[in-house]
Amino acid sequence: MADPQLDPGALLERRAVRLTEQAGDRIAAIRRCGEVLVETGAVTDEYVAAMLERERSISTYVGEGVAIPHGTLASKEAVRRDALAVLRFPDGVDWDGAQVTVCVAIAARGDGHVELLAALAEILLDPDKARELREATEIDDVLRLLAPVREENSP
Repeated sequence: MADPQLDPGALLERRAVRLTEQAGDRIAAIRRCGEVLVETGAVTDEYVAAMLERERSISTYVGEGVAIPHGTLASKEAVRRDALAVLRFPDGVDWDGAQVTVCVAIAARGDGHVELLAALAEILLDPDKARELREATEIDDVLRLLAPVREENSP
């Protein structure tokens, strides 16, 4: 199998990791996450609107300074391939009262997101790994931390 850091079919591509983002609020942060998924060819523009709709219905904040924006069930047609995007907001983003530093945006067809969420939860349940993710300044560190997610969900 090709190196997931270089394979354009990988769940998390290097170019989908952005570590110096800025957003004035959670809507801008989610929009930025969606833009990165669009830029990498994982989703169509319609998916970004679905991500915002999901956030209006239920917060995607999961704790430890991390949010996992994703679309609604109705937006599956807008997903071209399963993918992740990791955006770090060093200055933080107010997420309805919580401070978010990292967004792990998810695009998944079918039930793929359930496995992704479970693997992400494992990482976030470890306070040291969650802190490493929040403080990561190198793409390779993010790829290493999320390797279990990429490996468990690769075809």
